[in-house]
Amino acid sequence: MAALRWGRGAAELSRALRAPGHPCTTAKEGILGGLWGPRMNSSASPCEQERLKDWSRVELLEVLEARVRQLQAESVSEVTVKRVEVARVPADGGRAGGILPPTKAQPKVSGGWARKLDQDQQVLQRRQKLLQEKLQVHGQFPAPKYKPKFKFKAKAKGKAKPMATDKPSTKPVATSTATTKPMAIVKPMATDKPSTKPVATATATSITLAAPMVTRSTAVPSSNPKPKAIPMTAPKTVATSTATPKAQAKSTTMSTAEPTVTSMAVPKAKPEAMSTATPKAKHVALAQPSLAERQLVSKQQASKKYRRKGAATETEQDTWEEWVPSQPWATSQKLSGCDTRAPLKLNLEQQAQQQRLQVFLECCLASGHVALAHHMLVSHLARPHKQCLLTQAMYNTVMLGWARKGAYKELVSVLTMMKHSSFTPDLLSYASILQCMGRVDQDVAVIQRCLEQMAQDGLQLEQLFLEETLSNEERAMLLRAVLKAEPNFRPPQPSPQVNTSVLLSEVYAKEGPVSYPRLHLPLETLQAMFQQQLNVELASKVQVESVEKVLSPTQETLATRKTLETLRRTWEAKLRNKLQATKAHLAEATHQGRLTLYPFLCVLPEDELVQMLIQLLFSLPAQGEPFVHVVHRLAVQTFQRHTVQQRQRRGQLQVLEQRYTQYLQLLASDSQMTDPRLPRQHWEALGPPEPLPPQLWPLTELLPLGKLLVEILVQSVQLPSSLAPPQSTSQPVPVLYHVYTFRGVRQIGLLRPHPAFIKLLENAAEPVLIFEATDMPMLCPPLPWTSSQAGGFLLSATKLIRSVEGSVQHLHLLENCPPAELHGALDALTQLGNCAWRVNGRILDLVLEVFHNKGCTRLGVPPPTSEAPRPPVDHLPPNAPPERKAQLRQEVARCLKIAREMHGLRQEALYRLSLAQHLRDRVFWLPHNMDFRGRTYPCPPHFNHLGSDLARSLLEFAQGRPLGPHGLNWLKIHLVNLTGLKKREPLRARLAFADTVMDDILDSADCPMTGRKWWMEAEEPWQTLACCMEVAQAVRSPDPTAYVSHLPVHQDGSCNGLQHYAALGRDSVGAASVNLMPSDEPQDVYSGVAAQVEVFRAQDAQQGVKVAQVLEGFISRKVVKQTVMTVVYGVTVYGGRLQIEKRLRELRDFPQVFVWEASHYLVHLVFKSLQEMFSGTRTIQRWLTQSARLIAQTGSAVEWVTPLGIPIVQPYHQESKLVIRGGLQSITWNSSVDTSQKPNLLKQKNGFPPNFIHSLDSCHMMLTALHCYRKGLTFVSVHDCFWTHACDIPVMNQVCREQFVRLHSQPILEDLSAFLIRRFCPTDSTEPGAGHTHTTKLLETLRSVPQKGDFDLEQVKGSTYFFS
Repeated sequence: MAALRWGRGAAELSRALRAPGHPCTTAKEGILGGLWGPRMNSSASPCEQERLKDWSRVELLEVLEARVRQLQAESVSEVTVKRVEVARVPADGGRAGGILPPTKAQPKVSGGWARKLDQDQQVLQRRQKLLQEKLQVHGQFPAPKYKPKFKFKAKAKGKAKPMATDKPSTKPVATSTATTKPMAIVKPMATDKPSTKPVATATATSITLAAPMVTRSTAVPSSNPKPKAIPMTAPKTVATSTATPKAQAKSTTMSTAEPTVTSMAVPKAKPEAMSTATPKAKHVALAQPSLAERQLVSKQQASKKYRRKGAATETEQDTWEEWVPSQPWATSQKLSGCDTRAPLKLNLEQQAQQQRLQVFLECCLASGHVALAHHMLVSHLARPHKQCLLTQAMYNTVMLGWARKGAYKELVSVLTMMKHSSFTPDLLSYASILQCMGRVDQDVAVIQRCLEQMAQDGLQLEQLFLEETLSNEERAMLLRAVLKAEPNFRPPQPSPQVNTSVLLSEVYAKEGPVSYPRLHLPLETLQAMFQQQLNVELASKVQVESVEKVLSPTQETLATRKTLETLRRTWEAKLRNKLQATKAHLAEATHQGRLTLYPFLCVLPEDELVQMLIQLLFSLPAQGEPFVHVVHRLAVQTFQRHTVQQRQRRGQLQVLEQRYTQYLQLLASDSQMTDPRLPRQHWEALGPPEPLPPQLWPLTELLPLGKLLVEILVQSVQLPSSLAPPQSTSQPVPVLYHVYTFRGVRQIGLLRPHPAFIKLLENAAEPVLIFEATDMPMLCPPLPWTSSQAGGFLLSATKLIRSVEGSVQHLHLLENCPPAELHGALDALTQLGNCAWRVNGRILDLVLEVFHNKGCTRLGVPPPTSEAPRPPVDHLPPNAPPERKAQLRQEVARCLKIAREMHGLRQEALYRLSLAQHLRDRVFWLPHNMDFRGRTYPCPPHFNHLGSDLARSLLEFAQGRPLGPHGLNWLKIHLVNLTGLKKREPLRARLAFADTVMDDILDSADCPMTGRKWWMEAEEPWQTLACCMEVAQAVRSPDPTAYVSHLPVHQDGSCNGLQHYAALGRDSVGAASVNLMPSDEPQDVYSGVAAQVEVFRAQDAQQGVKVAQVLEGFISRKVVKQTVMTVVYGVTVYGGRLQIEKRLRELRDFPQVFVWEASHYLVHLVFKSLQEMFSGTRTIQRWLTQSARLIAQTGSAVEWVTPLGIPIVQPYHQESKLVIRGGLQSITWNSSVDTSQKPNLLKQKNGFPPNFIHSLDSCHMMLTALHCYRKGLTFVSVHDCFWTHACDIPVMNQVCREQFVRLHSQPILEDLSAFLIRRFCPTDSTEPGAGHTHTTKLLETLRSVPQKGDFDLEQVKGSTYFFS
């Protein structure tokens, strides 16, 4: 009967798995009936325990899996129920008597599943036979673990042996008798209490276990108190179980009445009527189930009783006591009785499988398939070779899924499996338990016992409410359960964490003047803009009208559009059908325990997936796109849209709307705030943190998912033969086809649309471009950055650190970093993102005019591909020489390369201009994040201020400020700086030059395309033109000081990398060369290096060096500038030679035959000159390089922490390959961020100096941004180029210099040395050997910090041209 009861519970699981999206019916019956069953302890001897290990590692829940397969297929070989004349309790309680007719089961057989089940049974029988032969050598059989297989053929008869009870029963009991033929050991067992209530008796036959089982016998009243055991050699046994109608946890009940079993009532006056199958027997033997089965049945009964009463009973309280040891998990045992095993070290393949399983479970929860996640957990637990993959997080994931559904029974079963796997519940485990208790209104005694056990485990209740993974609704359910047990409990409020950095003490100081800027928009307008942005992100895509010049549609154009619309509807239907068929196929494989992409296909509705695929189809370029890029892009879009919908499903939109409305009161122009705060501080004060967004799926899931979707698209989308000439066949033609091509020496796969489809698109001339929501600027202020995973867009996940896919080092560093340490970076990013922008409409109109007139390369407006050079069409004769053929191939390749480059540039300009036109007359924002070095970037890729001269000219501040007394002069200086004509002149000379050319400035503003076009000769023509227009309006206004200017004015650092090196080394010579010292005129380091190179060249020319003589008159500032500028960022001799070669080729008079030799010669002279001029800089560079080389040789990537507290690690490792085989093509994803690979020694040592300097210039920029924000300035930056209003330039210059001095007043190199020693020089490495020698060398190198010079940093405050 225990087997039948197991089958019933398994049937409930079966129905849950067959309908993953519906509420699990196991809430009624359950998999493991509850946690509240007595804990069974194994009393086997050590020898017997060793023999237990010889059995295959068959786990408890695999029995359910076997039964599920049987019931799913409805395939039962043979089930019979022996008719027994047993009294049934009538409606009147047995007072009037009465007998019910017996029943018989009606089995059903299904061929496929039956064969599968028979095969499994045959395999198991063979294994058992081998194992039994082995055990027979030792003379006895051990008690097996789990996985008893059910067999429904044999009909066994036998006599039951008696078993003693502690006290004789005085009232009849219900007896369920099963005639079985097990290989069982029947052990005597005494009952705790006499049975005193009438019970029903039922008898069933023909159930045997495929594996030997320990049996348990329960006796009826007898005068003989001595128990007797059935010997192991007994071939047949009648197993009878007894049960009371109201099961108690300590009773001997092991079964419940089944519908197919006949029962009858035993009259109260005739207790001896219980004897049925064996009338001569005075005791009834019950086949004792295995340890796992006993726990399973007892938990089922306890849970059923709980459901009947609706509250926990005293039994449940006792069983919680039994589940929890006196010391937290001190005596925790697996259900099988085995000792707890130490965690195994997994290999790389197992780690990848473990990651896949975790992501699979999380995706099941996200798509609503909690039962499927449970099934997969059970499947892995039932396979010994997969048990090592299970982690605490996996159990917590499934428990959280059940908790959200209020499925208490199922949650308890997962908790039991967790105990079986020797995991101790952690904070997230208890959060799920209590949340579920709150949803089902659990009894207070059970909640109290749970809280007690939580305290015994060393966990504090207050910590639960500080967990960032819980939503507000989940916290409410958790609090509901806690308040029931502890009415006086109050959830703790997160204490504000304070940043202790010396550099940020003034930023977070409460005293002192504070004037945080506000937006120029009222609260009502900002709320309406929030709703617009929310709708955009919910839609996940934006349609933007293209600025490509399109003629009025003709009849042919309209007919083509109609044809495309018809095709679109046909393709949508085919894609939907294909998706459904694919999901059905994957679902079948998933329910068999295989990790598939099924839940990933379920995270989005089918209609949305179809629209994504159609959008991809219509956006592919005519020349095709690399298959890998398409696959990755499609998978990432799926994830991004899934995160948005997940937040919507979890009810976070209402909470976000309420909180954001309160947040806007800090920024709106018409609201009042008594307590000035930074945006992050104000947001945190509005409530607990929102749950963190899910992490992007790993590449092992992203690439197969994207590949599957692309293959569905390729297979489903076809063109009618009538639209695809030549019409030689009536079969449909695929719209997409896969081809291979070569890019250099690499062969890549392309996904290319059919030319007929491209022709349709061209004829239709659809004037719409579609962008993802995350590619668009925001229509409201971004969310403030509050953590490494919260900030930026409203719903779409935004990464704080932009990195290559697959890079996880930065994420781990940020997770382990104290939150307060990141406040400086988070607040700086928030400040940059809060800058409101608008489009410069006058410049946009002019750019569109040039764009439509075939572009202009000199002005940075790319021409259309129709202007690309045509490859030669000459047909070579067969006897053409090989040289001529090679020349023709090179010419064709050159033309194709130029055409591809022109197409890319044209499309980039089209996107930028279309977005600018779309956002004309609107206010928008650019959320920011940073790279691994701390350098900041705007998130929208196509339209931002980090682009080219054209992109920057299209943007201006949405909030203007009056010029004031000095603003107009700064506008003029800025205009001259943009022309590049007076860079080496002092500011007064630049201002005078602006007044001299005022006529040209005004002419450029009035007649930009028809006048003298003075602005076109500038280095930055479009920004120069925008400044000309601003100056013209200002000088023509009645009061220039009151003119409201929106134009950003720039202050650029003078070779900023060398400035940081000179400040680090206190190098006086280098400091003077890069304007760290006050001077009347700006120092030009590039001209100085060019002069020094000319001195070395003249000396070599006198000695007869040919190349030095050829270079006479050709060494200029322009030739050496790029190399000087990039040498500080780690450019090598090879890279510098290429830069100089490019400059020499631009010189028309230079003999091109000497280009290679001259560039090789000059790059060494440049490095030699820099060594002469910046000796301290080169010393620091060598120290950084040598330190990085030694660290990388230890097998670690170089790490450090910036002065602002940002943890940094260099993601350079040996290249690894991820290969996804099958389908259209095998995908090979090359990655250099795989932490399982050794560090790339060359990149680690060459990258450390420039990356370290980049981290310092980012710190300087962030400090400047935060202090400017405190003073009420509008501030944005392009790395070392700072922007603000013209009237605020003097304040920004003062802040910029003060923060540079404060930054470099810190012991930066000394702190770096101390951190690297702590991180990479273990103190316990004292044993001699190669490793010890290397550590000693590394330690000596890190301690030898370069000596500093005598430069006084305070001089920077008085340097006019430090930033100018």
